[in-house]
Amino acid sequence: MSFFPSYLNLDNKKILLVGGGAIALEKLEKLIDFSRDITIIAKDISDEFLEFANRYDITIIQKAYKKGDIDGFDIVVVATNTIALHKEIYQESRDSRILVNSVDDTAYCDFIFPSYIKKGDLTISISTSGASPAMAKRVRIYIEKLIPSNIAEFLSEMRELRKTMPKGKERMKFFEKKSDRFIEKYFK
Repeated sequence: MSFFPSYLNLDNKKILLVGGGAIALEKLEKLIDFSRDITIIAKDISDEFLEFANRYDITIIQKAYKKGDIDGFDIVVVATNTIALHKEIYQESRDSRILVNSVDDTAYCDFIFPSYIKKGDLTISISTSGASPAMAKRVRIYIEKLIPSNIAEFLSEMRELRKTMPKGKERMKFFEKKSDRFIEKYFK
């Protein structure tokens, strides 16, 4: 089964990341692009992970996970090498509306992390629904090379222009033409 592509607004969403190693760091590096309301629970935390989390003033609770630690969170990411813990947290979440991602185990996932490109307001995600994260990464790298370096500035300009024009067909046509000119000029 494929995962439905969706972009979530993480404002006012409390995120729990369980784990403090290399895989957890990879997930934290992605989450930090979209939210800072992240709490870490991990018994063992690598120096590199700790340094990164401290740079962004992320809350760290250094202890082993125990049942009930997910209470009060909206999203939980489990990034450990203990599949039994992934299963336990996922099953615990079934009685709530907490979304869970269990790294490298889609059987215990409500959502997965796509490979993505983020340049200002542009976010492009690529997913193989867990079949091959390596392929998703390679496609991301390929697409990333195609995107002009000034795309963030262009989108910022578009955002400001949208505030000045009333909604309707004329506005839509204006923005389509402006986007077409940008693509013709910079996408080669």
